[in-house]
Amino acid sequence: MRAEEVLTKVTVPLSAPPYPLGRYRFTDREYLNVFYRTSLSALRSIVPEPLEIDEPLVRFEVMHMGDVGGFGPYTEAGIAVPVRFGEERGEYLHAMYLDNFPAIACGRELSAYPKSFGTAKLFADSGALVGTLDVGSLRVATATMGYKHCVLSAEEALRQITVPTYMVKIVPGYDARPRIAELVRAQITDVTVTQAWSGPARLQLFEHVLAPLADLPVLEVVSASHIVADLTLAGAVPVHDYVSSSVGSA
Repeated sequence: MRAEEVLTKVTVPLSAPPYPLGRYRFTDREYLNVFYRTSLSALRSIVPEPLEIDEPLVRFEVMHMGDVGGFGPYTEAGIAVPVRFGEERGEYLHAMYLDNFPAIACGRELSAYPKSFGTAKLFADSGALVGTLDVGSLRVATATMGYKHCVLSAEEALRQITVPTYMVKIVPGYDARPRIAELVRAQITDVTVTQAWSGPARLQLFEHVLAPLADLPVLEVVSASHIVADLTLAGAVPVHDYVSSSVGSA
């Protein structure tokens, strides 16, 4: 392979990249969202500046991707924190767990999604919508919601799933210090909500050293939603450079 050909590749292995470049379209993406109140001091320990916290709220999500170009179906679970960046309100993505390696690699390499390996499931069981997350053989989270109890407006569903998301991208150099350390922003586009529901919910989080979701304890469940939508995932854009700001303040 000629040297100039290397620069045309997406990632390694050079002859068989695990994911393609392109716009990633999600068809029948199904969400279980549980919004809950937690410890403000715990949130402050994980949310990076310059993001700000107005309320001690967390969104636990389980998402079943019915059909995704480049990746196929998979299920993912994670934690998002409502934050403010300047005057804009959005969410900070703290941790995401799934068992689809191409989606993990693409999310981490092309963007800044904090994806790690775990097994998430979303299913209906005896009148409840159930979302679970396991890491290895251990249960990390169990969420339950009344199955399609109340209609949620399409406007509210759009508001919940189209907020800007913020993530931290860190790429270490060979000296183990960050070569890239940026706060990035992404947002989904081209959204069509096909179903939206609300209802009562419960959430249990279990201690795990490699998936410390329980470090943000559930003090009160505020609301829950069950949303099905088609959407496109847009690319991430840097909004703050930690390396240059650190150099400037030194």
